[in-house]
Amino acid sequence: MPKDRPTIEDDERYEALREQGMSKRKAARIANTDATVAGRRGGKAKPYEDWTKEELYAKARKVGIEGRSSMNKGELIAALRQG
Repeated sequence: MPKDRPTIEDDERYEALREQGMSKRKAARIANTDATVAGRRGGKAKPYEDWTKEELYAKARKVGIEGRSSMNKGELIAALRQG
């Protein structure tokens, strides 16, 4: 193992991440994270169905969905999920 590289637990995953253009440090951090633990991480946002139409509209505006002003709540949810 080269000395300029941190200790890697999943060499195959590390190399794939490096080929995608990630820095050595970031690739090592991800490759050393247990995939079962990493899969449980994430936000705690409530489902879109629990959002108000105003919240959905604001999110659609933020991500640049066109035609949002004429959409109802269901259409906003569908557009946000299409992303």
